[in-house]
Amino acid sequence: MDGTARRVAAFDFDGTVSRRDTLIPFVARFAGVPRSAVGSLMAGWDGLRGGGRGLRDRDALKARMVRRLLSGRDARELERAAGVYAARLIDSGLRPEMVEEVRRHVAAGHRTLFVSASLEDYLLPIARYLGMSGVIAVELERRDGRLTGRLAAPNVRAEQKAVRLREHLGAPSSGPLEGIELWAYGNSSGDHALLEMADHALWLGAPEKRPPGVEQYGPTTAFGTSSSGR
Repeated sequence: MDGTARRVAAFDFDGTVSRRDTLIPFVARFAGVPRSAVGSLMAGWDGLRGGGRGLRDRDALKARMVRRLLSGRDARELERAAGVYAARLIDSGLRPEMVEEVRRHVAAGHRTLFVSASLEDYLLPIARYLGMSGVIAVELERRDGRLTGRLAAPNVRAEQKAVRLREHLGAPSSGPLEGIELWAYGNSSGDHALLEMADHALWLGAPEKRPPGVEQYGPTTAFGTSSSGR
């Protein structure tokens, strides 16, 4: 890749930059779901990890959860709650080594993005805190100051991660990313499409689940090391 290429770093969030999944705890807390029920929601969510039908079921579960728990809620209240939640994640919910990885890309002048199936509302404050360029994430539909209970666009997961990133970069819908050098970070099957399009693909999930052609993230593959593409 020559020196004129645009350099972009795309990070999944849940389990990649954050220590654990963040969506259900936020939605449940905001909607007043009893703490005893949150564990059951998380168990059902985690049970749908995997490819194929599991991904479709996970998308359907998210849509149902948003509809049932958020429909009709005041949008400003959600935004305030998202700001509080973001501050809590910044304080103790992020992986320190990945905070540093993000900051190394930012310091190098790369366009640095979250590409995540989590909510834009709490990812935006975290991205600003880290000095990132932007967020591609789940947007909740709003009407007359209230949440409709629907997503404003398809869930940012699996192939949609690649689709939305290409749109964001103004790149063709298929084929190589001409003039762009891309680093991508993920930890689950929902990140495979994002990782496949990257020049430098880094895996933060279990080593035995690492896709072919993707490097395990660690001290020797972190950005700025000899094997990281810089």
